[in-house]
Amino acid sequence: MKLIFEKTKGGSKSYTIPTLDVMHKVEALPEKYLRKAKPALPELSEVDVVRHFTELASVNYHIDKGFYPLGSCTMKYNPKVGESIATFDGFRDIHPLQFMRTVQGALQIIYELERLLAEIGGMDTVSLQPAAGAHGELTGLLIARAYFDKKGERRHKILIPDSAHGTNPASSVIAGFEAIEVNSNAKGLVDTESLAKLMDADVAALMLTVPNTLGLFESEIEKISQIVHERGGLLYLDGANLNAFLGIVTPGDLGFDIVHFNLHKTFGTPHGAGGPGGGGIGVQKQLEPFLPVPRIIKKGEFFELTDEAPDSIGHIHIFYGNFGVIIKAYAYIRMLGAPGLKRVAENAVINANYLMNLLKEYYDLPYEGPCMHEFVISCERQKALGVRGLDVAKRLLDFELHPPTIYFPLIVREAFMIEPTETESKETLDEFFEAMKKIAEEVKRSPDIPKGAPYKTPVRRLDEVTAARSLDVSFYS
Repeated sequence: MKLIFEKTKGGSKSYTIPTLDVMHKVEALPEKYLRKAKPALPELSEVDVVRHFTELASVNYHIDKGFYPLGSCTMKYNPKVGESIATFDGFRDIHPLQFMRTVQGALQIIYELERLLAEIGGMDTVSLQPAAGAHGELTGLLIARAYFDKKGERRHKILIPDSAHGTNPASSVIAGFEAIEVNSNAKGLVDTESLAKLMDADVAALMLTVPNTLGLFESEIEKISQIVHERGGLLYLDGANLNAFLGIVTPGDLGFDIVHFNLHKTFGTPHGAGGPGGGGIGVQKQLEPFLPVPRIIKKGEFFELTDEAPDSIGHIHIFYGNFGVIIKAYAYIRMLGAPGLKRVAENAVINANYLMNLLKEYYDLPYEGPCMHEFVISCERQKALGVRGLDVAKRLLDFELHPPTIYFPLIVREAFMIEPTETESKETLDEFFEAMKKIAEEVKRSPDIPKGAPYKTPVRRLDEVTAARSLDVSFYS
């Protein structure tokens, strides 16, 4: 596939500009800002431009095109009705600086979604201001810091399991804490003995992902909660994997004090491509005064934004969250209701266990037993024959399938982290399994084939180290 610069045809153009009918004064701009030569832009007709970008779109991989089993990302199909609703004139055309009396419907939707999420999470209050999951983490940790500061306690540590998302330690450091690693036990769960030794008066919170990144439910969650709370700490839930027990268990019942919700993973909002997300943060009553402002309150039948919260951590996002994302999440929850949300989790767990049990014959399964919404296999068996997990992932591209997350979590060597999500059919899972099975057999028979993959993509395998260290996206100087 050629670059648009390589398709250029001298003299072709896809636009017309009216004849200039006013005095043209070049001297209006300082000499140093004037071009010495024409810009090196592609010259193409309108039809050539349209065909070029249509061709690119056909190559781009997305959830509407195929299976996207990225572990820990919950790349599920999102109903198009949410996209349609978010573009209603009354939502699309409003401005955040309008008078509050003119946006009562929008404020009501935000207010109601906060309460729906509070019920789902077993929290007392939710703020939808954070714009993404990591942003929600940072907000939650800033709330924890403010809470302990108000109590006169300077707790400076956050405990994080060794299977945690990489954003957890990053958010902790940005919030002013020291990140301390908690080991996993032989079952892939939090080692409660290690936790008990680390949990002291310097620890503000334990950041826990449930189910964890191995797709395993923390079976000792009650003991974990007891250890943390007996030492005066807070229990924080990274809600990235909430899809696994949506409508079945509420985090508040498990002992969590803070929860962040990924609207762009769990609640029907498209995920990926750097687009807007939503990382709403829920807290228990004792932490409510520290939530970011503005807060949405209801006075009679009138909704308004207020900054009146003396203990608040302040503003963490301009205006109030990503409103289009909020609309889609609200529509998703109201459309499914409690029974539908529960079925989401049930189907996600069934799909993951079905696929895991198919694959474990051909790849190593580091932790036996049922999984939740995702699972991790290992390509150690293939590596012994000279084929790495990266090679298997690249070979999947030739089957027109997106590879799962690889080399994460770090505690599993040659990890393949697979999350089928609830929206995929048995036929799709069988297709993925057949491709993985063929690759496993290929490794035994002709290992050089996966080692040289991919073969059918527009660009063959890149030198990833050079690409990362010497990134150059310019074509013309």
